Amino acid sequence: MIDLLHHEHQRWQNGRQIVAGVDEAGRGPLAGPVVAAAVVFPPSLSDTFGINDSKKLSPKNRERLKPLIEDIALAIGVGIVDHVEIDRINILQATYKAMQIAVQQLSFTPDLVLIDGRGIPDLEMPCESIIKGDSKSVSIAAASIIAKVTRDHIMIDMHEKFPQYGFAQHKGYGTKKHIQAIREHGLSPIHRRSFRPRALMDIYDDLE
Repeated sequence: MIDLLHHEHQRWQNGRQIVAGVDEAGRGPLAGPVVAAAVVFPPSLSDTFGINDSKKLSPKNRERLKPLIEDIALAIGVGIVDHVEIDRINILQATYKAMQIAVQQLSFTPDLVLIDGRGIPDLEMPCESIIKGDSKSVSIAAASIIAKVTRDHIMIDMHEKFPQYGFAQHKGYGTKKHIQAIREHGLSPIHRRSFRPRALMDIYDDLE
């Protein structure tokens, strides 16, 4: 069983007292923003409280854990980059921008930032990438939960504005029902124009 506190304890013992975990949600959807979160836990943390990679948790458990994380974290930052900016600078750069905003929103300047994945955004403090970090680091896992729940709430709000697309169910991902809704209704104002799924190439080609 993976010890989700291992990475944090190792850094804390090496003198890095303010360690931020960073992760994102929403790189793959056809619509809506990409959201990143940064979470700093106290060095006294000795329990993970069931925190895990958001993808391994049910929506109910993610919703349960979000306020718990907010209660025990020293600081939390959230960065949101909308579909317009995603189309302007591409999804990778938009993801990095969301991560930068999330770290900037922290009330503490981290000694170290642990980031899920391979790529590292341009930050002023030391950073380390951890492959599959959301299942190896409690801080990154917590960030994945905050980012996922925050983005899900945004897409549920978008469902109220554009109910014909079913955003509350698929959160903008390219499900069969979502693809069919785009065929029936065209693109909504929050669809990413730079994302072009094969099943909808003709519709996106008409935008040119």
